[in-house]
Amino acid sequence: MAFKHQALPQRQRQCHVGLNVECLLAKRRGMPNTTVVLQLCIGGECLIFQILHASFIPKSLINILGNKNYKFVGVGIKDDVDKLLRDFSLRVVSFDDLRTLATIKMSDKALKFARLKTLALRVAGIEIEKPKKITLSNWSNFPLTLKQVEYACLDAFISFEVGRLLFVL
Repeated sequence: MAFKHQALPQRQRQCHVGLNVECLLAKRRGMPNTTVVLQLCIGGECLIFQILHASFIPKSLINILGNKNYKFVGVGIKDDVDKLLRDFSLRVVSFDDLRTLATIKMSDKALKFARLKTLALRVAGIEIEKPKKITLSNWSNFPLTLKQVEYACLDAFISFEVGRLLFVL
């Protein structure tokens, strides 16, 4: 598996990347949910990595997550970043929660608790469907179903797009 990594132009300080993870649902209360899928998106390019089934984590992925020139964005991203560190010792060094950005940039305290679906509508004017059947499906399946891949790409893309729009406000 190769992860496309290109050098950033000198004038571009940070590249924004949508980030999300999918986890196994804990079988018992109080048990942590294990990360099974990592979703990344830059523009129209998405990586859906079934990290639980990987025999190794590519060095290029480790380098990108650890590069301060890449700003990872998502809803509740701190939890996702913590899960990647806990489950795979992957350190994400630069990230922002879209809810915090939206609250500040749009001067609306209610957005502090918004879900991605709400932010997509408010920030980008995009209405998205997030069917529970897919949200709560078995993300440890190998391979993922087409519907799971579409859902994962949509999550990562919307995170990227909302972040992109918020950073230009």
